[in-house]
Amino acid sequence: MVFTTLAHLMDVDFLREAYRRTRKDSAPGIDGVTAAQYAEHLDENLRDVHERLRSGQYQAPPVKRHWLAKADGSQRAIGLPTFEDKIVQRAVTMLVGAIYEEDFYDFAYGFRPGRSAHQALSALREQCREQGINWIVDADVSGFFDSLDHGLLQEFLRQRVKDGSILRLIGKWLHAGVLEGETFSQSETGSPQGAVISPLMGNVFLHQVLDEWYVHMVKPRLKGRSFLVRYRDDFVLGCELETDARRIMTALPKRFARFGLTIHPQKTTLVAFSKPSARVAERQGQGTFEFLGLTHYWARSRQGYWVVKRRTAKKRLRRTLTALWQWCRSHRHCPVTEQHQRLCQKLRGHYQYYGIRGNYRLLEVVLRHAEQAWRYWLNRRSQKGTITGLKIEWWQAHFPLPTPRIVHTI
Repeated sequence: MVFTTLAHLMDVDFLREAYRRTRKDSAPGIDGVTAAQYAEHLDENLRDVHERLRSGQYQAPPVKRHWLAKADGSQRAIGLPTFEDKIVQRAVTMLVGAIYEEDFYDFAYGFRPGRSAHQALSALREQCREQGINWIVDADVSGFFDSLDHGLLQEFLRQRVKDGSILRLIGKWLHAGVLEGETFSQSETGSPQGAVISPLMGNVFLHQVLDEWYVHMVKPRLKGRSFLVRYRDDFVLGCELETDARRIMTALPKRFARFGLTIHPQKTTLVAFSKPSARVAERQGQGTFEFLGLTHYWARSRQGYWVVKRRTAKKRLRRTLTALWQWCRSHRHCPVTEQHQRLCQKLRGHYQYYGIRGNYRLLEVVLRHAEQAWRYWLNRRSQKGTITGLKIEWWQAHFPLPTPRIVHTI
């Protein structure tokens, strides 16, 4: 079924709900208006943007570019839309997302209501165990959000949405351009990372390119069992037979190239991930792969069974340790109580994601490193002495850092 009239649903009340669901703590866009400033005249602002949407006079402002450092030393471009633009994007996401939720498959977990990365990790573990998976296709898409073809994306959207107002709005966001300092640039491909609409557009694109292809073209032609787990543009394919896995490895780059996407040749690998034999001792060099920041490997449980375990990936762990050290260094002159509060927040956030059964030891590594870094840089903000001996016991009693805990028992 194709929906032809949707824009009339975005009335003032709908925009107010979109405002409620929009994050209020993110950085402002090119106009410098924060969420607090926008809320001072909320009703008036919502009526004004509704009138511009209704009359077709709404103009999508360029996004402000911000650079974030990646683990490999490169930088990732993040787009910062204006707060009003985020509200409108959220409203369109609520409308179009409700339609596509009926189409998306259960193995797609990224940026969908009621789904999380840990559910994807749980599904991956159970599929490997239940289907006798022996081979993993660990794929990586190069610059996915920077390579989205605008024409193809609009074509995919028209298969379900033919409301001209909605499609024009999405087109305005895709062609809004980027402002970096005083330099304005515009691209014919890509969707800015950081835009509210981008995750949904990425899901729509990969639903056609990957998910539909796997369900209707790949899986029926395989001789053994297989599965697909996708979280945004990160996905893993598991196969029971090596011949099936190699056929997928050959077809995957050709499929993505048809839609202007590139499968990274070095980062896409075929991993032997078979369950070790019960008669053979644990083998050295057993295949491992990374997915969603965790390394997956076979190991024995406490009861002696072979199970898939997870630990923090080396790159993610190294990045966390480096970030903690640099943060303690740059904030060593702040009040100690403020430093303690922020460090506790950082550690709890780390435990909240990486606190998975079997990963406790690496959580302790992060805690010990945080304690060491904090003590080291506090000692260097004055020459009155060091925190040693009885001072350490007093310090630990008055400023304790949260201990690791397992949050997810998947």
